Amino acid sequence: MRHLGRSDGLASFRFSTSRQEGGLAARLAADGQLLARPSERDELTLVGELHEAILDTLDTAALDAAPPDRAREIVAEAASQLIAERQLPVHGEARQRLIRAVVDEVLGLGPIQPLVEDETVSEVMVNGPEHVYVERNGVITLTDVRFRDDEHVRRVAERILSAIGRRVDEATPMVDARLADGSRVNITIPPATPDHPTITIRKFRRDRYTIEDLIRVGTLDERIAEFLGRCVTFRRNILISGGAGSGKTTLLNALSAFIPRTERIITIEDPVELSLQQRHVVRMEARPPDMQGQHAITQRDLLRNALRMRPDRIIIGEIRGAEAFEMLQAMNTGHEGSLSTVHANSTRDALARVENMVLMSGVDLPVHAIREQIASALDLVVQLQRFPDGSRRVVRVSEVTGMEGLTVTLQDLFVFRSVGLDAEGRVVGSFEPTGIRPTFSEQVELQGGVLEPSLFLPGFRR
Repeated sequence: MRHLGRSDGLASFRFSTSRQEGGLAARLAADGQLLARPSERDELTLVGELHEAILDTLDTAALDAAPPDRAREIVAEAASQLIAERQLPVHGEARQRLIRAVVDEVLGLGPIQPLVEDETVSEVMVNGPEHVYVERNGVITLTDVRFRDDEHVRRVAERILSAIGRRVDEATPMVDARLADGSRVNITIPPATPDHPTITIRKFRRDRYTIEDLIRVGTLDERIAEFLGRCVTFRRNILISGGAGSGKTTLLNALSAFIPRTERIITIEDPVELSLQQRHVVRMEARPPDMQGQHAITQRDLLRNALRMRPDRIIIGEIRGAEAFEMLQAMNTGHEGSLSTVHANSTRDALARVENMVLMSGVDLPVHAIREQIASALDLVVQLQRFPDGSRRVVRVSEVTGMEGLTVTLQDLFVFRSVGLDAEGRVVGSFEPTGIRPTFSEQVELQGGVLEPSLFLPGFRR
């Protein structure tokens, strides 16, 4: 959200130095010290003072209409002039860093703006003013980025939300939203997080991984990729399971490339994250309730409507609740080839999660009937895991084979076998078939596909 400026330059602006009296800037200037770099806390305070001075002295009417690059130039020139007028003892690299920080404070997301722009960062996590973490290559690390205080964190959070017409307050202390670039953001404030307000941003990746990319980074091997690709093409129903950050959506995106381009695809998400390559795609997105608790659009609502839109495929970004029942119904009534993800720690847990979510839907069915629905609807469960070294791998591909008594039965087709760590602490292992050929092989062949027996032979390399 922009705050200030004019698109015709700074010639007409006059900067007040009234804030210099008694402020940190005055104390530093009076000391006459030429600092290569102020202390971290002094720099944060300087940024805050310059931010407030710019808000007080610049005409704010025209900056919102200025192009982003020009807006940054105006604010940078304003900050530079203030530094010169106040004779702040910052020079060279420290001066440029201070100006950049002021521009980010005025026009961007304050201290975390460089992290949001860093393409190597996949997630930014602000746990409070002193603890800002990032995730790079699956590994979370503490950064040296700091906020002045809780109020500073909250102001940045409010700036994020105001740009998309949302707000956070004591009545609504937790907010999920999607930024203009597709990134997901979660914001909490006390009393939901009593210690500090928090900001969590999961950045939207425009350079989506292909299945070849996933093979290259070791998420799966050629044999599993070929098998899953054929299962997608020939309309098997696949559930991708894993913990948070294990790569479920990334794998779902990659597998969607195997859907024939002649098919009509409906995607249902909360929020939108998928980036399909096909041309005939209709994206649907859930919506939270408004401030009065009304006008919500749930994934269940969207799924019910999607069934009236003549879909060839339905892709649910993540099963989260009551929509699980409609999903199973759709899979069992002619909408084969559906894909979805679920949070679970094993393939068995994934089925239990789906069962629990069906029960949440309020349908009056006994557990045995629900399990029969699951067994007849799902063909495969693919389990992903994030390892301590940050790598993400498919650790199990299991077929749903039916029922034995009251139990939904699974059989493993592929497993990842870890043998330990190498000298650099990276997980070492291999993907191995179990030797079992899936029971739906004949169905695939009736559709014109082939699942060659060699795909499932242990030790066989094609």
